[in-house]
Amino acid sequence: MRRPRALFALLATLVVVLGCSTDHVPTAPAVPAAAEEQKLLGPVLNGLLACYPQPYARASALIGPAGGTLRVGGHTLVVPRGALTRSVLITGEAPVGVVASVSFEPHGLQFARTAALTLDYSSCPLGRLRLLKRVAYTDDDLNILSYLLSRDDLLRMRVTGDLDHFSRYAVAW
Repeated sequence: MRRPRALFALLATLVVVLGCSTDHVPTAPAVPAAAEEQKLLGPVLNGLLACYPQPYARASALIGPAGGTLRVGGHTLVVPRGALTRSVLITGEAPVGVVASVSFEPHGLQFARTAALTLDYSSCPLGRLRLLKRVAYTDDDLNILSYLLSRDDLLRMRVTGDLDHFSRYAVAW
């Protein structure tokens, strides 16, 4: 009979001692992992998907009436046959930042047929959690001006939008 009482007293003492340890006292409510990642990245900018810092990328290609493809970092622009009436030097630039975005020149270039822009958001930790990403047409300060008709490929973490002119575009949710 003495042994169980002694064992119970020892366990009770351990519970009290370990429960009072300052190393285990919470100072703030638990933060979910996704919210913690978001805190590291800063706030989502006006509905744009926040990503880990994006590297700078720049590329150019001469694209004409036959169409063509331009890859800028992980992003791809496909200009279909007949979209342009003459050859144009197209330059794409993906700036450094916490938003997956790309800007094309010459600004305002119009297409006779819709081109397809595919933006890669694989470096955006909340990309799989936010459903229905879309391509947003933005100004230089990343304010959303409108949304493009978009198709989200959640498995490959890419979203494709139909565009008819050049400007700056980013991944939105």
